[in-house]
Amino acid sequence: MTYTAEIIGVGTELLLGNITNTDAQDVSKALSEIGVNVYFHTVVDDNPERLKQAVAIARGRADIIITTGGLGPTCDDLTKQTLAEAFGKQLVFSEDEAQKIRDFFEKRLHNMEMTENNFQQAYLPEGCTIFDNGIGTAPGCAFESDGKHVLMLPGPPRECRDMLVKCAVPYLKNLSDQEIHSHNIHIFGMGESAVEARLRDMMNAMENPTLAPYAKDSEVQLRLTAKAKSKAEADSMMAPVLEKIQGILGDIIYGIDTETLENTVVGLLKENSKTLATAESCTGGLLSKRLTDIAGASKVFIGGMVTYATESKTSLLGVDAGLIREKGVASREVAEQMAIMVRRRFSTDLGVGITGITGPDSDESGREPGTVFVALASDDGVWCRSLSLAFGRDRVRIAASSHALDMIRRYLTGLPVTD
Repeated sequence: MTYTAEIIGVGTELLLGNITNTDAQDVSKALSEIGVNVYFHTVVDDNPERLKQAVAIARGRADIIITTGGLGPTCDDLTKQTLAEAFGKQLVFSEDEAQKIRDFFEKRLHNMEMTENNFQQAYLPEGCTIFDNGIGTAPGCAFESDGKHVLMLPGPPRECRDMLVKCAVPYLKNLSDQEIHSHNIHIFGMGESAVEARLRDMMNAMENPTLAPYAKDSEVQLRLTAKAKSKAEADSMMAPVLEKIQGILGDIIYGIDTETLENTVVGLLKENSKTLATAESCTGGLLSKRLTDIAGASKVFIGGMVTYATESKTSLLGVDAGLIREKGVASREVAEQMAIMVRRRFSTDLGVGITGITGPDSDESGREPGTVFVALASDDGVWCRSLSLAFGRDRVRIAASSHALDMIRRYLTGLPVTD
């Protein structure tokens, strides 16, 4: 059976825009990973009548109702009371949960005064499954009524996330005798719409496994998901689909079940015993930052230089001043020389040079914002990509650094570095 869920965020502060509803994002992501379809998000203020209305609507269109927020000790924390009333449940005092609250104040809050209203959190719907709160004082819970499964999670994001992973997801997995398993396919070099167009007929014909595309910063992710009675069965169902996708998309797939493009590149550098140095202008050190986010990158990433001003390209890197005057700072020739010179400066196997215009204005020669040149130098030669990027400075910087990583990936795997 495939379950559908509705997530109800409870809290006036959400509607006022005082905080972002990250709970809904976390819950939706977790549910998608176990094959539960989320069709509706609802946000309601701390008002029992409006919450009852939201629950009544959710009962008519979802198998699982998950609320976040409203489980605390204050007078506006009314989620449990309201849902218990809506489903005809009595609230019962749990001495075990009350003792956990006492212990929390004594041991973690160093005997801070515990007012009586904290025990409001120890009242739970009769017969419910209690979700332990390992971070705060408000337990969550779950119960089934008239074929509907109701789960209540705390609002503070850290508490919600912790309880979701440790309690809610295992609870929901037990509702079915089937397991959910997925592969994440990472793509760079083609937009979401183009990927979807190539796979559309295949996706439309699929029921189990299923395939869904997601747009990320400068890349696309496909999630292939199968429901089966075991991991082995799910893997056998996904294997031919995975092979077909690889046949269709080819070398724009940079990894399966990997984390990031930089993870892939650092791994390839280690596998090939190659070292890297970078010279960045318009990306301002973002490429170096992405590489150094990866544990163990120091074994292969030797160093980087941010030569943002024109004079620093000549004084620090040794780029020819005459070349800059002739071709302009944002040019193929300057990017290539940056890659060559930084490789020489750091005595590395590979060197990357990035220069361009992030905007919002054009440069002196009239080059448009988003014009970027990314070069890679090695013993085998020098390659350069000429890019025309869009959507503002941040997006240009992210895309440019991703192109640099992709060029390194392609070189290390024997693929054409440029078109």
